[in-house]
Amino acid sequence: MLPGESRDLLLRPMMAFVYLLASRPFGTLYVGSTADLTRRVWEHKIKAIPSFTAKYGVNRLVWFEVHESLAAAAQRERRIKEWKRAWKIALIEKDHPHWIDLYPTLSP
Repeated sequence: MLPGESRDLLLRPMMAFVYLLASRPFGTLYVGSTADLTRRVWEHKIKAIPSFTAKYGVNRLVWFEVHESLAAAAQRERRIKEWKRAWKIALIEKDHPHWIDLYPTLSP
């Protein structure tokens, strides 16, 4: 434990993420949520879990947002999953029109 760190895990600030992956620009999309974005995207990239993203090569991080809790992130994920594909593309293109992989910009 580092100096200044809370001994009570419940008192530590929690960050959670909702993210969109794509196979390529305008390709197959995947939406997910996680408490550890760097680790989770890496798992998609190395195909650590046999899943939809591994099968279809969906591993380019093209959008994410931060939430204060995993519950809030999961709720947002469920809402986005209900969206039309065009709305998801508009969400990506609003801030990230070139669809370049954002993974290298994440801090470990």
